[in-house]
Amino acid sequence: MTSNPTDPHGDQVAAAGDRYRPGYELVAEQLLHYLAEQGLQSGDRLPTEQGLAEILGATRNVTREAVKVLAALGRLNVRKGAGIFMAESRSTLAEELLTHFQPTDIDHVVMLLDHRRLIEAETARRSASLATPAEVRAIREAASRSIAESKVDNVNEFAEADAQFHKAIAVAAHNVFLEASVTSLRRYAAQSDLLVFHGDLPGSFEVAANQHLAIAAAIANGEPELAASLMEAHVDTTRHQFERKLKDRMFNFSRPTDPSS
Repeated sequence: MTSNPTDPHGDQVAAAGDRYRPGYELVAEQLLHYLAEQGLQSGDRLPTEQGLAEILGATRNVTREAVKVLAALGRLNVRKGAGIFMAESRSTLAEELLTHFQPTDIDHVVMLLDHRRLIEAETARRSASLATPAEVRAIREAASRSIAESKVDNVNEFAEADAQFHKAIAVAAHNVFLEASVTSLRRYAAQSDLLVFHGDLPGSFEVAANQHLAIAAAIANGEPELAASLMEAHVDTTRHQFERKLKDRMFNFSRPTDPSS
């Protein structure tokens, strides 16, 4: 990884036609790309300032300023005498909302599924336009796997195939924020599955799997609006099945017990 030439003060000179930017901003940007490429996680240790400077092709002074900027933004943690580390994860908005989500409250679940309908319909729409051949193949393979698991009625394996399918579509949308939203929404739904149904799924495996196949076909054929419409119908089906099963459980729970049993 190389940088633009530096002036005598250590600031990088922007390429011709580009607006001038301080060197530490450009190096901070390069450093963020480096962190992403390396897949560094919270608490991981980075190379020394000198090591980073060599990797980024920058001066040590400019690298030091870039590290300070990212530390101020909460992305890095500089420990005197110990080194530079990826910052420990902080409470995110999703985590904060998670504390308020009531997985056994039907109103909360309906709101969750309504939100999921919006988000996942958009991921399906974008995937139908942006998915690469490899991503289309991953979506289709996950859909086919869900069909296979639905036939043997294996809850855990079907749940894994289902997660793989929705994840593959989110990845193919090529938007990390949509992908993160899908992941968060499925974390919420998993709480309801666990607390209300003890890990079982609220609806028909076969119905869901066949919907997966239809969505996968629309994405593979490059039909964005059809893919979005089918995903909306898929989430609506999940919602109706969930409401019905949750109400059945609440009704059975509230029925008086037979004294002779």
